[in-house]
Parts: sequence; C-alpha cells; structure tokens
Amino acid sequence: MDLKGKKILVAGLGITGVSVTRFLVGRGAQVTVTDTAPEEALYDRVLQVRDLGVNLMLGGRQDKAFEAAELIVLSPGVPHTLEPVRRAAERGVPVIGEIELAFRFIRAPIVAVTGTNGKTTTTTLLGEMLKESGFSVFVGGNIGTPLMDCIESKKSLDFVVAEVSSFQLDTIDRFKPKVGLLLNITDDHLDRYSDFNGYARSKARLFMNQDRKDIAVLNAADSSVLSVTKAIRSRRLFYNLEKPVKDGSWISGKTIHFNLVGTGSYQINCEGIPLEGRHNLENASAAGLAALSLGGSIQGVETAIHRLKGLPHRLTHVMTAGGIRFYDDSKATNVDAVIRALEFFSSPVVLIMGGRDKGGSYEGLKTQVQRIVRHVVVMGEAGEKIRETLAETVSISTASGMKDAVQKAMDAARAGDSVLLSPACSSFDMYASYAQRGEDFVKAVMNLTGGRS
Repeated sequence: MDLKGKKILVAGLGITGVSVTRFLVGRGAQVTVTDTAPEEALYDRVLQVRDLGVNLMLGGRQDKAFEAAELIVLSPGVPHTLEPVRRAAERGVPVIGEIELAFRFIRAPIVAVTGTNGKTTTTTLLGEMLKESGFSVFVGGNIGTPLMDCIESKKSLDFVVAEVSSFQLDTIDRFKPKVGLLLNITDDHLDRYSDFNGYARSKARLFMNQDRKDIAVLNAADSSVLSVTKAIRSRRLFYNLEKPVKDGSWISGKTIHFNLVGTGSYQINCEGIPLEGRHNLENASAAGLAALSLGGSIQGVETAIHRLKGLPHRLTHVMTAGGIRFYDDSKATNVDAVIRALEFFSSPVVLIMGGRDKGGSYEGLKTQVQRIVRHVVVMGEAGEKIRETLAETVSISTASGMKDAVQKAMDAARAGDSVLLSPACSSFDMYASYAQRGEDFVKAVMNLTGGRS
C-alpha cells in the first residue's frame, strides 16, 4: 500500500489517532487530523502530533476535510455512519479503520479476539499462553495499545494477538486473522447500532475474509454466535460445550478439557486459579483452544492460566472494611457483564449501577438481582431507567455521584455483604473512561472507610 504523497484524513485524535498519524507521516503521506473536541481538551495529544507537520482541524464538525481526502482512517470512536463519512464513501473514497491499515503492513499471523464481554481478559491470557510456549508475541488493539505500534517494532514476531471491537470491525476490508475468537454476543452499543442484529453482524465480520486454512474459535453455548457464523468458511473449534467432543473444549467442575484433531487431548485443573468465576474458565477455554491450534504447548497454556491475575476494574477486590467487601467491576458496561459478576457471589450484594444508557434493556438483571442483591444504588443518566425496571424487584436509592453512591451502599450493607460497582452502562456521562470511574470508586471507598481493613 503506497502512502507517499497521498492526502489522508485521520478522524479522531485519541491514542489510536496519534499512532496512526505518526505512522502515516513516516510513510510520506499528507495528513490532516480532525476531532470534534477543542484543542484544549486534546492538549497532550496535540503536542504529540503538532511537530509532525500535520494539518490539525479541531473543534466542531470539519466536513470540508472529508471532501478533500483521498483516504480516510477512522478511529474506533468515530462512527462510519456519520454523514460526511458516508458521502466520502459514496464518492469512492476508501474509508478504513486502524486495524485494516495495520493489517496491510503486519507480516506476522494475526489472532483476533472479539465479543461483547471477556475480550480483554481472553486477549491478555492468549498472549501469555503463546509467550509461555516460547513464541515472540505482540498484544494490542482495542486492549489499549494500537495495533499500528507493532509495525515499527524491530523485534521479529511470531504472532500478533489483537482485541478488536465491533466498531473496528465495521471498517475492515481485507483484514483476515489466522485465528478469530468470537466469545459471546449480548445486548450492547444499541445506541450506535439500529438493532441487535446489526450489532451481531458487525461481530461476525471478523470471519468474512477467512478461508478453510483459517480457524474460528466459537462459543457453543451462545445461540447468537452460532447463528451469525453458520456460513463462515474457516475450521470451527467450539468451546463451552456440555460434553466431550473430538475437536473443541468443555468444562467439568474446575477442569478444562481440550481435544484437537491432529494435536491431542489435554486437561487442566483450574482449582485455585487467580481468575475466579465460571466466565473466566470459559475465557481460558477459548484462549487455550486458540493457543494450542497455533502450536502452543499445554505447559504454556497451563502456566498462563495459573499465573494471570485479574485485570483492573474487572471484579477486582478493593478491600474489606467492617466486614463488608468492596469490589470494582467498572468494566461491566452492559447487562450481561453485570449478570456474570453477580453469579460470582453467594452472599448478599449491594449493587451500584448507572451511567450513560447504551440503548438496551435492564430486564435481564431481575433473576440475579432477586437471588442475591440486597439493595441497588443508581447514579448517572441511566439511573431512572434502571429504577423503573427494578423497582418491584429490589429496594433502590439514587445517588448524586460516586462518593454519595458508596456512602449509600455502605449504609445499606451489613457485615458479610459485598458492595459491588458494576454499572451496566458506559461511563461517558460523568467520566472519560470506565477506568477513571473505577478509580473514583476506589478513592471513595478508601476515603469513606479510612482505608482500614
């Protein structure tokens, strides 16, 4: 792909936009960068690209920039359905995303992980399994490190393991992973997609360029996953099965079983592993199947499973004070993630929820809330919608912010209970990210408990 002298528009100056901009300038492109946010809000990122000689167009809509471009590279947060983007595409201007651009230049086989929940844990775990098997691996994508960053690496790579979102898959063209993992599909991002089917179809794009030499790792217990992958051409490896199979993985108790045609049969005892919960056994099954199919060793797979600790803001135990345990699950930005978190508990929970609504229903929470939740504290833009849904199931109070939410949760909790931040919503009504929201929760817990266990 020749970029020299080409007029390229980079839409969105986030972490990915900065990485893409640097790469394009290094390849001799004439780069314009747009972002609807004003310069003062992007100060640190502006400093990183200003000296590269790019044309910065910040603050508000910049439709003229789209009209002049010969190629448009969208950051994940920029919808491909925006009017100026659609008009450019109708004129024949190529519109791609960062993972498509990176794919054109990456030489190592790509292993791509997507799904509504569990992507980051599975991607991290898979990367560690391959590393423990002796391979040289780059781990990036939607996990936080742009895929572009591995292109300039002087290190010889055996595999590139990438977390990819539905937004990123919306803008692929030739992107073709050697192994693709689809973990699950549940209601999410319905504020950006017209309906659930549209969202599911975006996830299935992961496999659209695969052929019989490629591999798809699929969740056999997810009917939506099975539905959207009926016509794919790749070899299918199923996990989360209910019984033994010749080519796939299943869980019995705390043991994960693997059978792969031409590779062998293995089992791993997961008793006492740092990643607790049934959902993490499923994530480990998916990652293990992918690693073994790529030539990873069962020793490498087992070592990674037993070593990897929970990632920040994913059902993380913050502390215990006054007999009350506090958990940060700020990454739970949809209903299914909250359900999975509640399944972990066997004693009463006081649940903190709310944020920016993503267009789905909260009805699915009722069974687990009725089973284990003592009280719900709601906050943010979606608070009233959550209250209306759960009002007949559990007692609910409304908080003005995180400090107030933690205080109300502490007031409602008893010794032996757990206070769980698991919002079921995005953070963007009050915070820049789910991580910032989780950090604010931890800060509030520490301040209100005096930081004493």
